[in-house]
Amino acid sequence: MEEAGAGGGGAAAPALAELLADECYADFFREDFDVKAYTSQSIHQAVIAEQLAKLAQGISQLDKELHLQVVARHEDLLAQATGIESLEGVLQMMQTRIGALQSTVDRIRVKIVDPYNKIVSRTAQLAKLQAACDLLRRIIRILYLSKRLQGQLQGGSREITKAAQSLNELDYLSQGIDLSGIEVIENELLFIARARLEVENQAKRLLEQGVETQNPTQVGTALQVFHNLGTLKDTIANVVDGYCTILEENIKNALDIKVLTQPSQSITRGGPGRAAMPTPGNTAAFRAALWTNMEKLMDQICAACGQVQHLQKVLTKKRDPVSHVCFIEEIVKDRQSDILYKFWTAATQTLSSQFQSATDSSMFLKQAFEGEYPKLLRLYNDLWKRLQQYSQNIQRNFNTSGTTDLFAELQQMEEDTQDIFMQKNQDYDPEKALKDSLQQYEAAYLSKSLSRLFDPINLVFPPGGRNPPSSDELDSIIKTIASELNVAAVDPDLSLAVAKNVAKTIQLYSVKSEQLLSTQGDASQVIGPLTEAQRRNVAVVNSLYKLHQSVLKVITNQSSFPATAEQTVTTALKAVHDLMGSAVQPLLSSVGDSVEAIIITMHQEDFSGSLSSSGKPDVPCSLYMKELQGFIARVMSDYFRHFECFDFVFDNTEAMAQRAIELFIRNASLIRPLGEGGKMRLAADFAQMELAVAPLCRRVSDLGKSYRQLRSFRPLLFQTSEHIASSPALGEVIPFSVILQFLFTRAPPELKSPFQRAEWSIARYSQWLDDHPSEKDRLALIRGALEAYVQSVRTREGKEFAPVYPIMVQLLQKAMSTLQ
Repeated sequence: MEEAGAGGGGAAAPALAELLADECYADFFREDFDVKAYTSQSIHQAVIAEQLAKLAQGISQLDKELHLQVVARHEDLLAQATGIESLEGVLQMMQTRIGALQSTVDRIRVKIVDPYNKIVSRTAQLAKLQAACDLLRRIIRILYLSKRLQGQLQGGSREITKAAQSLNELDYLSQGIDLSGIEVIENELLFIARARLEVENQAKRLLEQGVETQNPTQVGTALQVFHNLGTLKDTIANVVDGYCTILEENIKNALDIKVLTQPSQSITRGGPGRAAMPTPGNTAAFRAALWTNMEKLMDQICAACGQVQHLQKVLTKKRDPVSHVCFIEEIVKDRQSDILYKFWTAATQTLSSQFQSATDSSMFLKQAFEGEYPKLLRLYNDLWKRLQQYSQNIQRNFNTSGTTDLFAELQQMEEDTQDIFMQKNQDYDPEKALKDSLQQYEAAYLSKSLSRLFDPINLVFPPGGRNPPSSDELDSIIKTIASELNVAAVDPDLSLAVAKNVAKTIQLYSVKSEQLLSTQGDASQVIGPLTEAQRRNVAVVNSLYKLHQSVLKVITNQSSFPATAEQTVTTALKAVHDLMGSAVQPLLSSVGDSVEAIIITMHQEDFSGSLSSSGKPDVPCSLYMKELQGFIARVMSDYFRHFECFDFVFDNTEAMAQRAIELFIRNASLIRPLGEGGKMRLAADFAQMELAVAPLCRRVSDLGKSYRQLRSFRPLLFQTSEHIASSPALGEVIPFSVILQFLFTRAPPELKSPFQRAEWSIARYSQWLDDHPSEKDRLALIRGALEAYVQSVRTREGKEFAPVYPIMVQLLQKAMSTLQ
């Protein structure tokens, strides 16, 4: 059949393809073909007769095609018709079975629905019975508790905590259910509402009274009531907020310019819109009223802090007798801050904001706080000390207040780690928070303080001035410094800040004084009398010295002066001392150069003579020594006696005396030739040297090592070389290089001294020794001179060395060994 169908389809294919290809029938193949649209289009676009004929031809052709298809597939079509009849029989049988199933389901539904409906009904009845039973139990409990509450209320404050517990249970019974409309308990519900209000009010009064009188028993009772009522956290928050509000009002009243100026306004009222300000004659009264208000405000802040602190202390110690939960845990849970921290933060922020707004709106307030800032700071410090003192005493107050059973519940007296006034948190400094409101006034006060310190200095150092301040002017400066430090003594931090201002003042004085100093040649001359420049330099140094000593006395007399502040001023005074040293240094250098020039002239005198018949020198001392004594005495008389700072002068001239002795010993050891008579005269010079340098120091013995060298060297003039080499003074007192230099004087001319070998002058050799203070360098130069001597002896083929040579070599080796 499929083959026949395929053959028939093949025969009809050309005719069908021709039909499909005809454009006239293309519209009929479109899915959105519309008969009306096609008919309307055909009427307007073509002749109807031709269109109808074309359609009739197509219909005929389709009929032929269908006939061919039926003929070609008649066997398949017959088989399909037979299959349809069989399907109808099967469907009829299925419909019969479905009807039977439906009737079975209906019978089962009748058996299930009725019991289900009964169960639902009984369940609803049971729920209502249970709700009624629960309601009845609540009503019975409410009636019982209401009756018990009446008795508890009659017991007064002794039964108030039990009454609060009963109210708490009554609140629990009323939760989640509507009790309105139940006649049997309507009166009880009204009584309960009134009782709750009465208990809350009584507990609030008890709390207020307990906090004001610092009675932990009353406070603990009130807190227990609020805990039983379930309102502890909200009540404490309201109490703290109330303290903050009252404190804010107190601050506003204390800084109210209208209240402060009210006495003057009562006499002469200003016009509308006129700003309130004190009249010139009443400024003192205004400030007196202001500071009275500030003292009262500090008392109010201290009292409020004490009450909050007491409240927190009770919260920290009080525990619920049933759950044993500490009350403070109820307050600070959920990471909330404790009440003292909350109150203190609010109080300090209020202080800062109110002070800022008050001083912004009133210039008189601003001037008062800036001008008398130490007074304001003292009030703050006193407040802080009182708060700390209260923290220390509060435990004692707890231990001595009451012995009732309720107070016995205030247990667990462990270390209180929540007291911010005793233990500063790393992240929060309560004292700094308190003083933050003073920062702007401190800055202004320090600026004015610096101006007060600078003004007298600028006044006594006018532009173009040539003279330092007089004693009276300097006393005025010192009084200003002392006054500023005394006023700032109320606070260590303020003392440090003012001390820095004092240090700046001292620096300014030093700079002004330095500008007066003369550094020209006439400031360092030592030939004639004092020049004008030298007189001015002396006056400047004396002025600096008086300032140094006076300021030092001021800070010494300060009681409880901070070490850091003292160090700040001392550092500035050290700069003054250094400036004094710089001022006298040119004169000291000039004197030192002159002393060296006089000492070196000893080489112009003849020390080679033999001992006279009398055994004594012809003159008590050499000419150079007389000149040196006369010069030093004249310098001290003409120049240094005008300085009033004797200790300072001796500190500098003593160094000059030590230098003079060093130069004297150095040049004495270089004298060649040295005869017996020269030794006697040189020994007399050693004795006279002590008298020569005596004016330069307090006592010659204070010169230390230099004085010991002078005393130790003199006996060596008359000792043999062997005794000199074994002298205990070698190395310890007198350097080896000096003794070796001295032994050259006992050698023949062929053994040249180091400076002779180098062909230097005495002055140049002395300069080389100053440039090479190391004993190693000096011994190396001496060793070179000895080696040159050995070489010269060998060159002339000498048979022996000078007797002193081996002693010098041995001494040199000993000296070198001590350096290693």
